[in-house]
Amino acid sequence: MRTRLLPLLIVLMAGVLLALGFPLAVSVAAAQQQKVVVDRIDDTARIAAEAQFVTEVPAVEAERRARLQDELVRYQKVYGIRAGVFSRDGVALTNAPTDWGVPGEGEGRQAFQEALASRRSHDPSQVWPWQRGRLVVASPVVRNGDVIAVVMTDSPTGEMRSRILHGWLLIGGGLVAAMLVAVGAAFRLTGWVLLPVRILDAATHGIATGRMNSRVAPGGGPPELRRLARSFNEMADNVEAVLEQQRAFVADASHQLRNPLAALLLRIELLALELPEGNEEIASVRTEGKRLAQVLDDLLGLALAEHAGAEIRLTDIGALTGERVAAWRPLAVDKGVRITEDGAAAVTAWADPIALSSALDAVIDNALKFTPGGGEVKVTVAADGSASTITVSDEGPGLTEDELARIGDRFWRSNRHQNIKGSGLGLSISRALLAAGGGSISYGKNTPHGLRVTVTVPRSAPS
Repeated sequence: MRTRLLPLLIVLMAGVLLALGFPLAVSVAAAQQQKVVVDRIDDTARIAAEAQFVTEVPAVEAERRARLQDELVRYQKVYGIRAGVFSRDGVALTNAPTDWGVPGEGEGRQAFQEALASRRSHDPSQVWPWQRGRLVVASPVVRNGDVIAVVMTDSPTGEMRSRILHGWLLIGGGLVAAMLVAVGAAFRLTGWVLLPVRILDAATHGIATGRMNSRVAPGGGPPELRRLARSFNEMADNVEAVLEQQRAFVADASHQLRNPLAALLLRIELLALELPEGNEEIASVRTEGKRLAQVLDDLLGLALAEHAGAEIRLTDIGALTGERVAAWRPLAVDKGVRITEDGAAAVTAWADPIALSSALDAVIDNALKFTPGGGEVKVTVAADGSASTITVSDEGPGLTEDELARIGDRFWRSNRHQNIKGSGLGLSISRALLAAGGGSISYGKNTPHGLRVTVTVPRSAPS
């Protein structure tokens, strides 16, 4: 969620900063040019005041014209600005440099025409830092209410463009700094908003994997998410209470039924002594009674497995698996089934050794139960990244795709295997034992036939 929310916030903040930065950059450029234009207008007005009595006819005014010419030359040398006084027909009365005249077209010509009409010349077009334009400003020379000449200045824009660029760099630096601050604020904001979501996700995953005591600790975030966290805790408390009642009922019922069932089996054995040996009815009743006792024992074991807490510690999975294979080898020999161990010699993982041993016993027992004589049960230990695996593969009849989806459900047994001893709770107990320690169990087909059961336990310490 953060990867989707954070780019959205960054784009929005970047849009806001750009919307503020562009007008500010344009206003800086306009202000710098306006400053230059105002200075040129002042200069042309001053020159026009001195040029009022300079005309192209009277020779007595030659001294004034020469003095004005010297001033324009110094002005041009000091500031690099071309300046001149031109008659109404565009003839230069005095100018610096002497080869510069009224432009024949463009903004310079338009400014000259506006000055002849005794109007202030319009503002020149904006010059941007990447352009090499010049600023032309014209002012009329008025005497006795008539325009007798025009003063024009032609200014280079290099310094002005440098100042504009400098201002833009400052604006850009400010926008970058503001963007960095905004990104940092967005990180903090998204972290604050999504912290309860991450905690809730972790707690939900914990409950989904069997850790029913997972809860959302009170934390920060918006009020709506804090309220959601409280609601989640209340829901988890209710669910845990219901499951605890269910476990208690199963455990109590199993325990209470064992004593009457034991007494019943004892009376059946006593009754069998009074009947002829080999009576089929008594044998059938005895078998069903023992099967019922096994179901009660498995129910009690399942209730205890779901209720007991796991004592997780770093465990040598390879050595533990070797012990369980060795313990089941005599039974495999009696059935004519080969049981072998393969894989890495030393593989460690974080697990409850007792719970893992019980789960492996249930899986190996199931594999030996369905593997015919002459077949093989192969146990493989491996380490893969963040998890260690124990795979038990048999050569039994296997299961269909539909049956694989149901294996591990309580009391479920394939219709094809109803005549094989068992209660249908062994793999459910294994799953409960593994889930308490953060492990899992999965099922698949074994090529060419049979069932492959994979027990997975984490290699990293639980948080």
